[in-house]
Amino acid sequence: MSLYQEAGPRAAPAATRTARTVAGDLLDRTLDGLPDRGAAHREGAIRGIGVRDTGDWDTGGWEVGGVGPVGVDAGDERAVQAACGVMHVHGRATGAPAPLAADYVSAVTGVLAAQGATAALLARRRGRPPLRTRTSLAQGALLTVTQYLAAATADDGTGTRVTDDGTGLATLTTADAVRVEIETLDPEAWAGFWHRLGVPPRTAGRGWQPFQTRFGTAVCPLPPELRAAVRAHPLEAVRRAGAEHGVSVAAIGEATTAPPGLAPWTLAPAPPADPPPYSPPPTDPDALPLAGLRVVESARRVQGPVAGHVLRLLGAEVVRVEPPGGDPMRGLPPVAGGCSVRFSTLNHGKSVTEADLTTRPGRETVRELVSRADVFLHNWAPRKAGTLRLDADALHAVNPRLVYASASGFGTALGPLPPIGTDYLAQVHGGLAAALRPAGEPPAPSLMTVTDVLGGLVLAQAVLAGLLARQETGRGCRAASSLLSAAALVPRPGRRTALSPLDRPLPTADGLLYLGAEARALPREVARTVGATGTATVGERLRTRTTDAWLAELRAAGLQSVAVRTDLADLATDPAFARAVLPPDDRLPYARPAAPWEFTEETR
Repeated sequence: MSLYQEAGPRAAPAATRTARTVAGDLLDRTLDGLPDRGAAHREGAIRGIGVRDTGDWDTGGWEVGGVGPVGVDAGDERAVQAACGVMHVHGRATGAPAPLAADYVSAVTGVLAAQGATAALLARRRGRPPLRTRTSLAQGALLTVTQYLAAATADDGTGTRVTDDGTGLATLTTADAVRVEIETLDPEAWAGFWHRLGVPPRTAGRGWQPFQTRFGTAVCPLPPELRAAVRAHPLEAVRRAGAEHGVSVAAIGEATTAPPGLAPWTLAPAPPADPPPYSPPPTDPDALPLAGLRVVESARRVQGPVAGHVLRLLGAEVVRVEPPGGDPMRGLPPVAGGCSVRFSTLNHGKSVTEADLTTRPGRETVRELVSRADVFLHNWAPRKAGTLRLDADALHAVNPRLVYASASGFGTALGPLPPIGTDYLAQVHGGLAAALRPAGEPPAPSLMTVTDVLGGLVLAQAVLAGLLARQETGRGCRAASSLLSAAALVPRPGRRTALSPLDRPLPTADGLLYLGAEARALPREVARTVGATGTATVGERLRTRTTDAWLAELRAAGLQSVAVRTDLADLATDPAFARAVLPPDDRLPYARPAAPWEFTEETR
């Protein structure tokens, strides 16, 4: 048991215990990097606390709640998935909201709790008064749908709502009935792969855009000719076509486990450095924990920008390094206010410096930025840092106290020539392609970017661990994490989870309803409450009345349940989410989650 798992005066509710366990394990690892971890615990700067049903504080430290500032009866993993839109996004590819069968939101929330606690301890060591922090499953869930929420609420100036039409997974099936996931970021590799399988170029070209945009839309409506082409070839022929053209091909099995021995991140100290000049702590009592720290970020897509995003939300100044003309992702639809909203929602509030890293002046620009920074983070392809001469050794020569953080797809876990390091292959190799889908359904990655978001959060926690270690030792360090190591954090059973009909979204007269944890555990009581003749007829009975009517009946019986979110845009106008979701405004014309932590000064 983690040192911090049950440190409060009473045990945490079952609904949040998984998140607390993840947080405690990460805090244990964070403190293991300190020269005197016992002192950190003795001064009480990091300790888990018990959680009252009312959400009140019992004592100082960190807290994980169920709904936090969200006013719905969604206190457990799956009810939160339903209420906050996770089921909606995950289920887009298959045509209807569907639960993630593993505790993904709990894992995300556990990392957020660890981040809040570590940031508070770092602020304390920098001279701030003690802080206490809290987050919740609902806030974790909302963070995971950030880019989808932005797209759903974007105002492109025409008054037209942006929608992601179509359905379909990217998963393909070979002639010998093996389900496979393919990956490439190169349109020429894509064309060559499909040509090798006998697909005409024009047909292959129609599949490129839905394949590449699936990261932002969570759907992949491939032309049926592509699926038919893979069905006409055995696995080995598909693999040969992939190897010939640089397309990664991964077979999806039933195993839910991740490779053993994966650490969420690694830290290695830099050479000793001279003591830094004295820097007084921020005097503003309302300053965020990382106020006064600077992060330089050179990252694309989701994983790296998520890390910079959460560090900025914690108070750091973040400077993005982008190629001349800006990051190409700025043009990814939908565009509002002159920028892709999916890009903007992870990168707003960061300043930008343009530099061509393939040139000496561009690299000198990075070195100049790093000389005045506390953190440099990137998610470059393997070996690119060395090729650019911007690896940890090179930048520590410029700034010995730098926390140099790198994120990858697989680290060293899959050998010296790993597959292309993207979300969906990480789900396959990390066991999530099977674990996230219930028994009885074919295994396939979720097209929601589950490991990209979680991987970015883990990278940010690695940065915080490095900053805390630097505060104690005066030395910079190298931090490294991967999508695969993040995937391994998601708790899941050894075998795929079986779901009953009452474990799924249930149609009502006007929408969908999802039963809360206690209701799902008491199916006979649910049947009695809704007037069904037995548990088998609950679904039929629910279709006779509206969602709101049934929620009132179930709540009166003590069986809290929630409406299933089927339109993310409604989050921006729902009074229950007013404190957790920021609506579109003149500066940012899309909705986005508020910061997922609350920090308050200790008063005792």
